[in-house]
Amino acid sequence: MIVTLTPNPSLDRTLEVTELRRGAVLRATRVLVQPGGKGINVARALQANGVRTRAVVPLGGHEGDQLLDTLRAQGLDVVAVTTAGAVRTNVSVVEPDGVVTKINAPGHPLGRDEVAALTKATVAAIEGADWVAGCGSLPPGTADGFYAELTRSAHHAGARVAIDTSGPALRAALAAGPDLIKPNAEELAQVTGRAVETLGDAVQAADELRELGAGTVVVSFGADGAVLVDAAGTWHATTPPITPRSAVGAGDALVAGLLASPRLDADALRRGVAFGTAAALLPGTQLPGPDDLDLASVALHAVDPDRRLREPGGPR
Repeated sequence: MIVTLTPNPSLDRTLEVTELRRGAVLRATRVLVQPGGKGINVARALQANGVRTRAVVPLGGHEGDQLLDTLRAQGLDVVAVTTAGAVRTNVSVVEPDGVVTKINAPGHPLGRDEVAALTKATVAAIEGADWVAGCGSLPPGTADGFYAELTRSAHHAGARVAIDTSGPALRAALAAGPDLIKPNAEELAQVTGRAVETLGDAVQAADELRELGAGTVVVSFGADGAVLVDAAGTWHATTPPITPRSAVGAGDALVAGLLASPRLDADALRRGVAFGTAAALLPGTQLPGPDDLDLASVALHAVDPDRRLREPGGPR
């Protein structure tokens, strides 16, 4: 059983266009409305691949009702925490070459009682779980230490913890010792304050986060695959070049693949990259099932520290 928590869920509207031109009136060739939020995406990918999962989600307003109906129609086990503010709506505009322009709404603030209720519901959902995954941005006004408290509570309940967030919330979570974190190159650069332009830069930055408390660090690089860094060493996983349909949710699928693996090791990295690659080949935030995965195409390498990244991250 894997429990996911999405503090700032969304309804995701994906518009496919032939060309994105600023200031023009454009007609979408396809429109998709799907559940959104990193933890929800992780849960959907796990469920699609036969892994038991439970999604804890704060829900409010008409959008919250629509999101809950959609998730339950998909058969997802949802723990809904009622909030006063409506669930946000995010918009992605996808061009034929796979380039995505994404506009994320900030979400409505959670009151103190709502934060407490969300934490209580998550702790109750943890019973019997192997992993708890806290994923995504925090609603405006939520304390940076939210994921740190989640990590401590989950560890106390006997579950391992994965955190996939960024900025101050990620930095604060490190002190609580999450078992897994999954930044991308930009998020890694942001939290460490150093440029991440090569695989060697990424490994050094990941080691810094491990010194601050993280157990295993997996860094995703889009077209350059992903690197896993832990006490046993480092691995780099890649796939042959693809033409992505939509990269939205690919990182979340990668997390699902890692958590679906028996052990957090090189084989887990291979599975995670297979999940992420399959998600990139699907429209909108559609998540891959077993028939979409191509584990054989994922290659594992020793890390070449001088290899430059096509999507580097810079400090902020």
